[in-house]
Amino acid sequence: MFRSIVFGLLFYITTVLFVVLGSPLLLGPRSWAMAALKVHAKTELWLLKHIVGLDFEVRGLDKLPEPPFLVASKHQSAWETFALIPLFRDPALLMKRELFWIPLHGWFSHKFEMIPVDRDAGPSALRRMLQAARKRIKDGREIIIFPEGTRRPPGADPAYKTGIVLLYNALKVPCVPVALNSGLFWPRRQWTRKPGTVVVEILDPIPPGLPRPEFLSRLENAIETASDGLLAEAQSTDQAH
Repeated sequence: MFRSIVFGLLFYITTVLFVVLGSPLLLGPRSWAMAALKVHAKTELWLLKHIVGLDFEVRGLDKLPEPPFLVASKHQSAWETFALIPLFRDPALLMKRELFWIPLHGWFSHKFEMIPVDRDAGPSALRRMLQAARKRIKDGREIIIFPEGTRRPPGADPAYKTGIVLLYNALKVPCVPVALNSGLFWPRRQWTRKPGTVVVEILDPIPPGLPRPEFLSRLENAIETASDGLLAEAQSTDQAH
């Protein structure tokens, strides 16, 4: 718990420093700001490893197609909201619209050209989201979405939303499923971070153009099967120790 608290404090301190000291980047090219975002993610991963003892492993990077493409990731923890960023060339995340209102944080979200999502504003907000996503794809970027919309505990029943299907149909690019086990080490709504190794597994891309039911079935089966396998692997390793 002590190490978790130390990391938590340093996480917020370094994040504030990056945002405040990096504010001149708001006036420069977006690529400079994105480079700083990746440095921030790598800094937090370094702090996690050396303070908490939490490392990470990425499997399947060779399966990534050429951008642009859609990334559909399992969401168990706050970990993947920053740790996935350095894995991709120029990612754009779907983010809650409210996050864009936070001073400096929101300004940078606009600078990064992340994609705001307003779940309660109806069809007009959906059209704006799809329009922004098409623009990011046209720019050759990767779009990261968490299909369940919110963090789910490891092993919980899946709850995939329709947004991923709408994006898949509209963007007409491959969709890369991503499984992980971050919730075992950084539980949602808790300060505790546990030592170990978060595993991120990039799975075989799903080609564009599939019927909606087939796409969603393939996506959910791929992510859930692989995530359950990573959960079992981590528990087996823990028992062995």
